[in-house]
Amino acid sequence: MQNAKMKLFNGYDKMTEPINSSEIDKTFFEKLKEEKGMEKVLLCFNCSGCSTGCPMAEIESNFNIKKYIRMAGLGLKDRLLNDKYIWYCTTCYKCQERCPEEVLNVDTLLKIRTMAVAEGIMYDDHRAVAANVIETGHGVPINDKNKENRKKLGLKEIPPTVHSFPEAYEDVKKLLKSVGFDELVSK
Repeated sequence: MQNAKMKLFNGYDKMTEPINSSEIDKTFFEKLKEEKGMEKVLLCFNCSGCSTGCPMAEIESNFNIKKYIRMAGLGLKDRLLNDKYIWYCTTCYKCQERCPEEVLNVDTLLKIRTMAVAEGIMYDDHRAVAANVIETGHGVPINDKNKENRKKLGLKEIPPTVHSFPEAYEDVKKLLKSVGFDELVSK
């Protein structure tokens, strides 16, 4: 870190970008590791166990969980929180289960996403889903098209969510308000 610029090693030349030392936020990793187990990010030795067989990496070459783990350990907060690909993880946990060092890859990425949202970094599509949760208690709209699709799949028109239990929606609203979800979405 003494050089003004460093190279981030992640195994893919096309994804290797120079890092300016001014980009390193020394408090970022400290905040990240407040959550139990996150300190293991520093144990990653780039074995590629997490990337090999990742269903999202097979579809989207710009998604690389090991890159994000390395960036987290380096404190590249702004790059991480503003990287659209952090939202591509399907949370299948395959990478986490394969890690020989038991790095909490998915849990770390989820924490990074949470930190991004707390700073108001949220894509319009995510805001729309969040707004639907606030408005109806459910992320997927239960409109005529979705009811028809559910019927075609042999499912009930209305899923066993707050749509089936309207009295539960009041509890969902209280919960969302108590954690400040509505405020996060409005940032």
